[in-house]
Order: sequence, then structure tokens, then C-alpha cells
Amino acid sequence: MATDYSAFSGGSDVKKGTVFLIVFLSVLVLVCVGILVIKTRFTITSVDITGNEHYNADEIEDYVLNGKYGHNSIYLYLKCRFAGVDEVPFVEKMDVELLSPTEVKIRVYEKAVAGYVEYLGHYLYFDKDGIVVESSTRQMEGIPFVTGLDFNYITLHEKLPVEKEDIFRLILDITQLLTKYKIDIDRIYFDNNYNITLYFGQVRVFLGNSDHIDEKINRLRFILPELPDEPGVLHMENYAGEGDKFTFSKD
Repeated sequence: MATDYSAFSGGSDVKKGTVFLIVFLSVLVLVCVGILVIKTRFTITSVDITGNEHYNADEIEDYVLNGKYGHNSIYLYLKCRFAGVDEVPFVEKMDVELLSPTEVKIRVYEKAVAGYVEYLGHYLYFDKDGIVVESSTRQMEGIPFVTGLDFNYITLHEKLPVEKEDIFRLILDITQLLTKYKIDIDRIYFDNNYNITLYFGQVRVFLGNSDHIDEKINRLRFILPELPDEPGVLHMENYAGEGDKFTFSKD
């Protein structure tokens, strides 16, 4: 007499299906819990940024923690480990350190920029050696606009082709002195003999050559507030020491 096993095999299939469903739902729950944990426990909420001058903290944060998962610390770790931080204009490098799953510290190392010139609709920023470190359509605050230098071409990451190469050291010295004495200018102009003129709106300050440049700019910070608000030239080119007087010629 033949025995019918169909009832048993059908019951086994149901049991297997139930086990598979339980395993699937368990895995799904674990995945959902994992995603929830990653979102809640590994979301960056504190960002400490140092070393930035040309960019504010929000701009640096946007550069580093960019993208859909930018504020996830696991994603940021993997990104910095294998891909690195995206290049940022005027920034040499950035060190990104995860202090905890919710805290990150960013140290910004900016390029040493002495000034910039305009060429073919772009602003070319150069360092103390005259090397062009950046080309941009953006004018950065706090960096002097330099005019009067003659050149027929400019190549990124190469020195500006000017006749007097030590002019770049002078430009950096002027920039540092202006920053030291908290003097804001519109631009620096060099004539054919490399005499220096500083522009302040309608007022021009003729410094002459680089002799006594520190003393000239130091005196300038006290004179500027007293100058008339009208076009003219302040003559400081003949400065020879303390006690010298300067003249202002109206246009």
C-alpha cells in the first residue's frame, strides 16, 4: 500500500517560508535600527575651525561637510581617509580631525598671498616670491590690488614676468604694514620707476620709493583721518625722518 507524503512536504514548505520571512524581517529591522543609530549617533553637530582668514567658518564648513551625507562622521572619515578634502581656492591644505562621532576639528592652512593683479578678466593672486598661486573671478578682501606692473603673459604656479623681481617682497612688506596699522586701501600703484602710490577712494598717497616705508605708513595712519574728503594727492615721497611735514595737493 502506497503512502502519501504530500501533506508532510507541504507543511515543510510552509515552515521554510515562515523561517525565511522571520529572518528577512529580522535583517530588515536590524538594518533600520543601524540606519537610525548612524543618523542619530554619528551626525556631526560641533565643528571647530581655526586658521581661516579669507573664508568665514560657515564657508569652510560647507567646503568640508558638503554633499548629502556630509555631516555624517562615518562618511567624513572614509572620505578623508580615501578621497581627501576637495581643493579650496587660497587654501594650501586642511587637517580634519574627528574628536568624537559628533565633533570635528578643522585646521586651515591658507596660501601666503601678497597681492593680486588683473589679467584677461581674471584676478591672479601671487605670493611673496611672485608665484601665481590662484586664478579667480573673485576679489578677496584684505589682499591689495596691484596695478602698474607690465607683463605680456601670466602662467599659473609660475612667477609673474616682471623686470624687478624683488618688487614682490616689497608688496608683501606693504601689505603687512597696512594690516599692522589697520589701514584699508583700494589699490597699490607702481609707476615705471617703481615709485609707490596708495589709493584711498578719491585720495592718493604718493610714497615715492621704498625708503623709510615702515615710518611712512606708520605716520600715514594718523594723517588719513585728517585729510579732506575730496580728490587730491598727499605727498610723502620726501620723508627723511621724524618731524618731516607733508603736503596735500587738491586736484
